[in-house]
Amino acid sequence: MLASVFSLLATLLASIGLYGVTAYTVGRRTREIGVRMALGATRKHVMWLLMKEVLLLVTIGVAIALPIAWMLSKYVKSQLHGLGPHDPATIAASIAGIALVACVAGYVPALRATHIDPIKALRYE
Repeated sequence: MLASVFSLLATLLASIGLYGVTAYTVGRRTREIGVRMALGATRKHVMWLLMKEVLLLVTIGVAIALPIAWMLSKYVKSQLHGLGPHDPATIAASIAGIALVACVAGYVPALRATHIDPIKALRYE
């Protein structure tokens, strides 16, 4: 039970961090997004532009964490009840869960960026 609480807390902190990074990136790129929209970029293209960065961060994180988790799983073998340390279904579910949380955390600032008025963005700063 305690491990579940800490894992949920870690997931919440990771999503808040990713939200903050994405919101900061959107804030810094307000003028660029405004220019793109003024030149005819659709909301879908702006959304994809920002979500690509989120997906890149998730991919890098999984690529780094997966081998480390695979190597360290033998140390928590006694804590896993009913699971093997290298259970592929559990690992896939964990990756899918983290990817889903990351996409939701990145979607909110990206959605906000699609509603930027190009005129206000060009006058920004």
